[in-house]
Amino acid sequence: MILIVESGSTKTAWRLIKDPTAPYESFSSSGINPYYQTTEEIKASQDSVLAGFTELPISAVFYYGTGVTGDAQCEVIAAAFRPYFPTNCSLEIQNDLIAAARSLCGKEAGIACILGTGSNSGYWDGTRISAQIPPLGFWLGDEGSGGHLGKSLMLSYLHGQMPSDLRAIFEKRYGVFDRLTILDKAYKQAFPNRWFASFSKFLFDHRKEAFCYGLIEQSFEAFISLYLKRYKEAPVFHFTGSVAFYYSDILKQVMKKNGLPIGHISEGPMAGLCLYHKGEFWP
Repeated sequence: MILIVESGSTKTAWRLIKDPTAPYESFSSSGINPYYQTTEEIKASQDSVLAGFTELPISAVFYYGTGVTGDAQCEVIAAAFRPYFPTNCSLEIQNDLIAAARSLCGKEAGIACILGTGSNSGYWDGTRISAQIPPLGFWLGDEGSGGHLGKSLMLSYLHGQMPSDLRAIFEKRYGVFDRLTILDKAYKQAFPNRWFASFSKFLFDHRKEAFCYGLIEQSFEAFISLYLKRYKEAPVFHFTGSVAFYYSDILKQVMKKNGLPIGHISEGPMAGLCLYHKGEFWP
């Protein structure tokens, strides 16, 4: 019996596989990010799900998540998870880019890209990420992501660049924002990337408007020019994440305009991860 956990900043997906022929058991919870959260905070937010595994004979847990940038973040996750599983249960902790690569590419070479709340990319040689243009995070990067789209929209709102008809629709939906409220959300409240990413839904709903389409296109162009075009090895570009999936029509157009081959696009990596680990665990 194995457990696969895939977490972004916004939500966490859990998939329990009892044997290769049995139906999967799926759960969901709030997002996990060990870059921002402590072990105790993670345990508190995930206890209702984790507590359900304590009596199960799980032999391996595969955790994939955002914010896993080094050994310190791995230990935050490990310390939060270990108490809920048998002592002989193995625990593998990997970042979300490995999740994307294993899910999208399997054992084939390709560029794995994430466009969700945040963004990332890397060249997968079939076994590992062997080349990466490092991302710069929410404040300095995340081009192409929901956080970047939402941030671009809110900047247009603050600077008075949003067309008046769209602004009226925006304020009817969300209320009127003043500068200090937005700055407080940006610099003082937890998870500003989640807050800004929530406004990307407005862009999606109005993507046929020239102004909104332009913001989306600019964000994708920035991701392509700053990251994708810099890879020397580029057999094909695969994408996962809610932004890649729901904005796939615009993403495909921008990729085609830049002459870049596009492969798989998935809403999330979980389905591909299940296939990958079933093949590894029950060959």
